[in-house]
Amino acid sequence: MSAETIKRASAVFFTLLKEKVIDENSEHFQTYFDPEVRQTVLLLADESGTYIIESPKRIQLVVQPTGSVFATNFTHMKDKHKQIETKKHFHLVSVVIMTFLAAIDRNQAARIRTQREGISFFALERLVDELIMKWDGILRAQPTFGEDNRIDMKDVVTVWKFMEVDTDHFGPKKGNKRTRIGLITSAMRLLDTEGLIVILDRDEIAKAIPRQELFERIEYLYHDYDRYELFKKLINTEEDEHAENSSN
Repeated sequence: MSAETIKRASAVFFTLLKEKVIDENSEHFQTYFDPEVRQTVLLLADESGTYIIESPKRIQLVVQPTGSVFATNFTHMKDKHKQIETKKHFHLVSVVIMTFLAAIDRNQAARIRTQREGISFFALERLVDELIMKWDGILRAQPTFGEDNRIDMKDVVTVWKFMEVDTDHFGPKKGNKRTRIGLITSAMRLLDTEGLIVILDRDEIAKAIPRQELFERIEYLYHDYDRYELFKKLINTEEDEHAENSSN
């Protein structure tokens, strides 16, 4: 491994650390696919607890959930994203994000539609509410169901049920984080900050438009992940019921 290879690989890797994504328009994109550079970047990623997602038009750097020097725990997440106040809210934000992922991770026609039209925050609130009510019913019949599946269902259901709905017109800048729509705004901002969605109509009815980068992460990271598939089964996102209303 030459010094020049290490220099070029380091430039690619640290650009990925900073930008998270390198697309085909970047000077580093072609550099990465030099066999020696690629092997060195993969080695750097492995040693740092990260890994690379490769697609025809971009490469992405993703932090492994454990064993990474760049991993963040709840405290760090809370410091970075002030809208997450407690672990209960953190878990609820996670449920909102997973509901959004399940809603867009359907057939190709649905993907194209959501990339074009997005999902409004109000539509997402309805999806999350249906899920929470479904979980509430499950817990009444099987009180240990959440514990058995290692999901904090009881606290999530309780926090959500006692949140104000907040159905008045608003934009993300005006959303109250203590309301359901405000919480959804917080969750979508996390994806927006990571460059995985675009939030449109910021001063009216906000909606989230998924980027191609998000679909690639779902495909490469989650489709072989049993926990993701389990969660999808627990989410009530029947395609026929919501396809026409997802942008309203």
